[in-house]
Amino acid sequence: MSVPHLLRVTDPPERFAALIKAARAEGMRVGWLEMGDLAAEPVPEALASSSGLGVLRAVSVGGGRSVAVKPMRGAPVLRDLLREHFRGCSLVLVRGSEIDAPGLEPAGADGGEWRMLVRGFADRVHPTAELVASLRSPKKLAARLTSNPASNPTSK
Repeated sequence: MSVPHLLRVTDPPERFAALIKAARAEGMRVGWLEMGDLAAEPVPEALASSSGLGVLRAVSVGGGRSVAVKPMRGAPVLRDLLREHFRGCSLVLVRGSEIDAPGLEPAGADGGEWRMLVRGFADRVHPTAELVASLRSPKKLAARLTSNPASNPTSK
């Protein structure tokens, strides 16, 4: 299984609409992983109840989407989440957790440019088309992320 590119984000999904649309236009799949406390999130009663009884997975389907609840023992394991839920994705945007991955934020209001945040390197701004093209290869994205070392590294 190829592992998708992971980018840390703090903004809501709507801020990444232009990037997601551009990646989809190139035939790529993009995932969104929200990590955090889901206790406050509404879960359909039947799914919560069956999950609490110990079913392997509780799924609700309708209205053009599916919702799945899977009981977990212990803390989530990122690699397992990627394998189970994001197979075939080129990119997964992860919000709500300090994962060891470069950060991404919109560089403007229109979604045409993106600021990459990599520890030890100067922040770089990339046009959407260039960022999407670099998602096709781990080497291209790594080169794009690290091609501009800072004389004063950032601490982001």
